[in-house]
Amino acid sequence: MNHIERRDAQLPYISDDSIFEQQKVCRKILQRLNTVDRSDFDAINKIVKELLGKSEGAFINPPFYCDYGFHIEVGKNFFANYNCTIIDVAKVKIGDNCQFAPNVSIYTAGHPIHPESRNTMYEYGIEVTIGDNVWIGGNTVIVPGVHIGSNTVIGAGSVVTKDIPDWVVAAGNPCKVIRKITEEDRKFYYKDREFDEESWKEIQQMTQA
Repeated sequence: MNHIERRDAQLPYISDDSIFEQQKVCRKILQRLNTVDRSDFDAINKIVKELLGKSEGAFINPPFYCDYGFHIEVGKNFFANYNCTIIDVAKVKIGDNCQFAPNVSIYTAGHPIHPESRNTMYEYGIEVTIGDNVWIGGNTVIVPGVHIGSNTVIGAGSVVTKDIPDWVVAAGNPCKVIRKITEEDRKFYYKDREFDEESWKEIQQMTQA
């Protein structure tokens, strides 16, 4: 197997010239994304589509950083705020209607712990998956191999080192489940603050459509 094949099989690999050639393509696209007029939303959308390939309604607020782009799969209506970093050595699969606050980082890449093994230049990538309707709080770090379930909220500043289930609020370093999300949460927009009558009426119309 060559090193691209090894990388894509989630086996130890070395970043050789063939790997760097793939990264060059991505960096040229990122250069355009990260220097585009930030008020030109149409141009941003076009570049994001080029970077990620298949996507529907995806929007990324520059600056954004990744290694390949084609290893990132997003569902409908993906949004990432400023300074998102996705080290997509392995696949990063993100479901529909996911939102990332500023400074979210996803790392699929890693290196051997033992220094002699690490100094051989072998590294690895293990995929990360995120379900539908997930909100990732600002300054969150997600490490290789993690799965985050659907309809879950990850609190700001979390370091997600293990799988997180569906329908929970989780936070901390290391990130742990705090509580389940229940039907009672529907009427609140922030802690104990309920939606006002006007917005609540509109929400009901939108969710019952």
